[in-house]
Amino acid sequence: MKDATAPPTALPRSLLVLGGTSEIALATVRRLIARRTRTVWLAGRPSPALEQAAESLRALGADARTVAFDALDAESHETVLGKVFAEGTVDMVLFAFGIPGDQAHDERDPVRAVRIARTNYTGAVSAGLVAGRALQAQGHGSLVVLSSAAAERVRRADFIHGSSKAGLDAFAQGLGDALYGTGVHVMVVRPGFVRTRRTAGRHRPPLATTPEAVATAIELGLRRRSETVWVPGALRLLMAALRHTPRPLFRRLPV
Repeated sequence: MKDATAPPTALPRSLLVLGGTSEIALATVRRLIARRTRTVWLAGRPSPALEQAAESLRALGADARTVAFDALDAESHETVLGKVFAEGTVDMVLFAFGIPGDQAHDERDPVRAVRIARTNYTGAVSAGLVAGRALQAQGHGSLVVLSSAAAERVRRADFIHGSSKAGLDAFAQGLGDALYGTGVHVMVVRPGFVRTRRTAGRHRPPLATTPEAVATAIELGLRRRSETVWVPGALRLLMAALRHTPRPLFRRLPV
């Protein structure tokens, strides 16, 4: 079994993406294919978009396969992920699934709010434990979790989605501590607002970023074996200041 303090291996040759249609995930996979990755499993709900994503990666020279995965079906996670690991070594698992939510709408729809929490948090708890155990059994691998800067300090304007990301972030950090020394590297990625098709039309705050910038940061984090990555890096200081802002003042800030 490899020690987590040993020098990191190169970028992954094989990669499992949970949330296979995510623009951030696909930008990351394309970047890694250009470096070293040759085998990719895209996991998500069966759809034309998932198949199209796999085909686009095949065009880049990767052996891309699709896997049926539902974050809300926790009972299936061990079977679904187990089949992937049974096919061969998985050097990296990327958690990229989730629901962004619409705060104004979700506050009026508790059922949808719970669905966001179950998808973003409890689905990741189940899949994270299964993936972490499988990587540990291999003796090596990276587990990369797409969290959010919103996890650092939950805002009134986005507290349903933000609280689910806060739970995910805390879980991923704890999982990283639990797996430390086993050869498994857990990296939490905290991007700010990312300009994607899903966020088109929304107000773009300062320090907004792109899927390609997140992909670049993930590659650098893997090379450095980082535990936490902020995108852009300046968000680390901004969110540290917001985290320590007194609550009465924080309520009045335009964030």
